[in-house]
Amino acid sequence: QVQLVESGGGLVQAGGSLRLSCAGSGRTFSSSAMGWFRQAPGKERGFVATISWSGGSTYYADSVKGRFTISRDNAKNAVYLQMNSLKPADTAVYYCAATRPLSLPTMLRVSAGEYIYWGQGTQVTVSS
Repeated sequence: QVQLVESGGGLVQAGGSLRLSCAGSGRTFSSSAMGWFRQAPGKERGFVATISWSGGSTYYADSVKGRFTISRDNAKNAVYLQMNSLKPADTAVYYCAATRPLSLPTMLRVSAGEYIYWGQGTQVTVSS
């Protein structure tokens, strides 16, 4: 059974930091792009960040650029999201996701429809 399991969410004050982790099991994701998405109450799930399977290419939503950093460890089948300078607007359930294997190590994917594996989500709450 293929699984992605997020951890590291919680309650933090504005300006604080959190590091989300996502551990994969059931198959290797070393040839998949990985991404983070988030969904706030009453809003649609939106793109946050993505990283190529080589780890050499990343892309961020404008709202998090310069504050969030995505990284991965293929040996551990894991992806991470370092979140700094958190704002109340960052409050959401955060999901990690994986694409099917991609042919080029620098490929990125920003559309949720291109991700076929999803975690169950972890809540991040930023208080003002």
